Amino acid sequence: MKKPIQQHFSVPFQYQVHFTRAIFDKNNPLFAHTVKSDLVPKVFFIIDQGVAEAHPNLINQIEAYAEAYKHIFQLCGRSLIVPGGEQSKNTNRYFQQILEATHTFGIDRHSYVVALGGGAVLDMAGFASAVAHRGIRHIRIPTTVLSQNDSGVGVKNGINSFGKKNFLGTFAPPFAVINDVAFLTTLDDRDWRAGISEAIKVALIKDASFFQWIEKQASSLASRQMEPMETLIYRCAEMHLEHIASGDPFEMGSSRPLDFGHWAAHKLEQLTAYQIRHGEAVTIGMALDATYSYLKNMLSAEELHRIVQLMKTLGFDLYVPELSNQEVLNGLDEFREHLGGELTIMLLNAIGQGVEVHEMDKHLLQEAISKLKKFQEADLKV
Repeated sequence: MKKPIQQHFSVPFQYQVHFTRAIFDKNNPLFAHTVKSDLVPKVFFIIDQGVAEAHPNLINQIEAYAEAYKHIFQLCGRSLIVPGGEQSKNTNRYFQQILEATHTFGIDRHSYVVALGGGAVLDMAGFASAVAHRGIRHIRIPTTVLSQNDSGVGVKNGINSFGKKNFLGTFAPPFAVINDVAFLTTLDDRDWRAGISEAIKVALIKDASFFQWIEKQASSLASRQMEPMETLIYRCAEMHLEHIASGDPFEMGSSRPLDFGHWAAHKLEQLTAYQIRHGEAVTIGMALDATYSYLKNMLSAEELHRIVQLMKTLGFDLYVPELSNQEVLNGLDEFREHLGGELTIMLLNAIGQGVEVHEMDKHLLQEAISKLKKFQEADLKV
């Protein structure tokens, strides 16, 4: 018997996350410089319907910009408008439309598929880009707080299937990410607030000083002041990227610290038929796991109070009726299945100090849920 041939190689991944304003202003060359190459590449846009409606002149701006920079890139076909939110991921219809466009317009590996919208649209378009021709260059232009500071800057793509969030998908880094703060001005209050949850998340598990900064800026953030929001987005994106580069970007192991609060959040999204925003569900999930950490004598009463108070100051709900559904606890098993291997949940030893555990006491979780209901009813006594 011949000995096995050992194969080993590594592929370096690198991409830039840009921060700008008015990306399709003809005097802003950032997008054109991003796609510039020796060729004049084709560029195809997928646009979140909600963004298109909030910015009715957007498609005309893109076409005018492309005309101004036609020596650098060319549009192929009209922009594809798709529904925003989980609706774009709950069916393969829009995923398939992108694949059909790559065929119809001859979009190849030297072309660009550009997704402009919230995190769900970016997830879906990124998945389609990753599988067409085994990978087409994909540029993300996130338009929500959550996608600019978290989901849009990472390496995950996917759609929902079999009643499970992100059951189908890939790990495929984008070619580039371009954050344009101008898109944040038209967000409704729920979407503005929801994205702050991911900043709270990274602060709670990694950076106590960042959590303290968010506490001090909570009222300004809640009143939609742009300067602190830009700072929050930049720092959160920076920490997210640092984590991706730190060891396991494609999540081959069972450790997923950036999924703090997500095991319950994913189940709540499903149980509410995605009427609850992802960031809203994550906040409830974090509040649940922080309260559980307190009940396990890991987190102090004072720290739990600070966490809960911050969430309430920002205007988040800490409890929804679906949280008391027995199905929520099934989310632990589904989360383990999604991870593969053993269950790994991030809890808190202190603000800024996450710790992984491999089992959860379901009776204690029920007690934590009861406490969250009381917190929601304005009783903040721990």
